[in-house]
Amino acid sequence: MWWVVVEEQRGGGDARAWNVTKTKPAGADRDHADEVARRLAFSHEPVHPSAVKERKVLRVGDGYLVIATGRTQTFHFRVTLGETVAEPA
Repeated sequence: MWWVVVEEQRGGGDARAWNVTKTKPAGADRDHADEVARRLAFSHEPVHPSAVKERKVLRVGDGYLVIATGRTQTFHFRVTLGETVAEPA
């Protein structure tokens, strides 16, 4: 089973930390999961900036890095593919 995970920064200043903000099941097919992740990279509304004026989506490894520019600042978030792994016997 494939999953799509969105990670983005929350908080401000020294309290800023990376958090998983969304998980979405994406089925058993990796190509389908990648398409789900690609669509989410273009449609996800991040916490920061509150209003995205420009979005640059880059394919990196097993997912996408999204650079989101707001009115005064630029932030980024990751949309990553992950496959459920069974515990070893």
